[in-house]
Amino acid sequence: MEDEKKSYQQVMKATSLFGGVQVIRILVTVIRSKIMATLLGPEGVGISNLLTRPLQLITKATQLGLDKSAVKEISSHYKKGEETQAYRMIAILKRLVWMTAIIGAIFTVVFSGILSKFTFDSYEYTYTFMWLGLAVVFNQLAMSNFAILQGLRKLAFLAKANIYGSIAGLMITIPLYYYLKLDGILPAIVITSGFVFLFAYVFARRTVKAHASVTNATVFSEGKPMIQLGLALSFSSIIGLIVAYLILVYIRSEGGEIEAGFYGAGIAILNNYVGLIFNAMSTDYYPRLAAVCDDLKAVIKTVFEQAFIAILLITPIVIIFIAFAPLLITLLYSSEFEPAVALVRWGILGMVFKAVSWSIGYVIIAKGDSKLFTKTAIGFNAILLVLNIIGYYYWGLEGIGISLLVYFIIHYLGVRIITYYRYGFKMKAGFNVVFLMCLLFCVAAFAATYINGLGFKYGVLVVLIVISSLYSFRLLDNKIGFRSLIDTILKRKK
Repeated sequence: MEDEKKSYQQVMKATSLFGGVQVIRILVTVIRSKIMATLLGPEGVGISNLLTRPLQLITKATQLGLDKSAVKEISSHYKKGEETQAYRMIAILKRLVWMTAIIGAIFTVVFSGILSKFTFDSYEYTYTFMWLGLAVVFNQLAMSNFAILQGLRKLAFLAKANIYGSIAGLMITIPLYYYLKLDGILPAIVITSGFVFLFAYVFARRTVKAHASVTNATVFSEGKPMIQLGLALSFSSIIGLIVAYLILVYIRSEGGEIEAGFYGAGIAILNNYVGLIFNAMSTDYYPRLAAVCDDLKAVIKTVFEQAFIAILLITPIVIIFIAFAPLLITLLYSSEFEPAVALVRWGILGMVFKAVSWSIGYVIIAKGDSKLFTKTAIGFNAILLVLNIIGYYYWGLEGIGISLLVYFIIHYLGVRIITYYRYGFKMKAGFNVVFLMCLLFCVAAFAATYINGLGFKYGVLVVLIVISSLYSFRLLDNKIGFRSLIDTILKRKK
């Protein structure tokens, strides 16, 4: 029983550490988004999204998924006490990433005209895309250093690197938007990427105690397993980014940069603000799961703990965003972005299903089942693309939200079926009751938004927020013991 409690506490402590980091990063994002919305309006937000989407796509496409496969290789050796081999894999990673970063930059410059024409239906942004090649280099180098910190389980350094990079990027963004308006978007993207890389490099350098010397022949021979897994993971990530990019371009072509700005704001809320739970947990979750991937009982236990905490943490957050979506969007952006409210309310309801499917889906990655991972990525993203296009075509931004909810349900059912028949994985007894209760709270909150009386509507919503929060706290306290967890954290700080 005590070992089980410690296991839950480990998950919660990692979430608390990176939850805190994500909160700071979100505060930075909120300030940046607010400034962009105020100074540049929906059009500026739309242009920024239309530049960052292809930037993310090119970065992932040329990085070969090394940021994820390297974590698996490094953490596996480090956990076994094979530090020399872990540092050797780090040296191989660094050499590979420099190669992929240069390739990414060259690709961006060579195809800058095509990217401008496809994204904006104009060659006006050709030189803008050329300069984004520099951001591609910074992003790839930063991700490799984050992989080193994550693989060596230096989570405190990883947290600091994220915080300092975010704050430094914000400080340079404010004057650029203020003085240059729309022309400040490009330098803000490039300089922010540079700061993120700088801090990631500094902390990774402090972490690595030994430096292995490797030749190019060694890089490709010993790094082959990492490259093979990385290619599969990269391909899967690329599919997701391509779909996101195509959806954004489709919305721009149908509704213009302003409509793309509304869409970008809504998706940012789902991914950045509500998604902080997933970002916080993934840092510690993936290495832990990868370390026990050959033991089915250990895998079931690890996934159950992660899904259990994820669903209980995210439920009150989902209800709060459902209840106060109009107010939150106005605070985060401005009243001009009110058309994104319906998208957020429908889409955020799907996060309840994502909390579970996300936890289970990592089993495929941790096992290194690259073929299955690639097939599922193609299938699920094809479904997402079709649903989003149909949803927007018939119901606009609200249709995007509805299609996201439908997609998350399909993804949840699909992942549970696939992992059951492939690995014999199934959730521990008792989880479904907790999941259904959390889902019931969220559906009730969504239904309450259609109540006509303003006072009665928000009264019901507040009651649901309180009840769901108490429910989550009680179950988490039974598993974790918040008092002992807080005492442990305070003792460590002292």
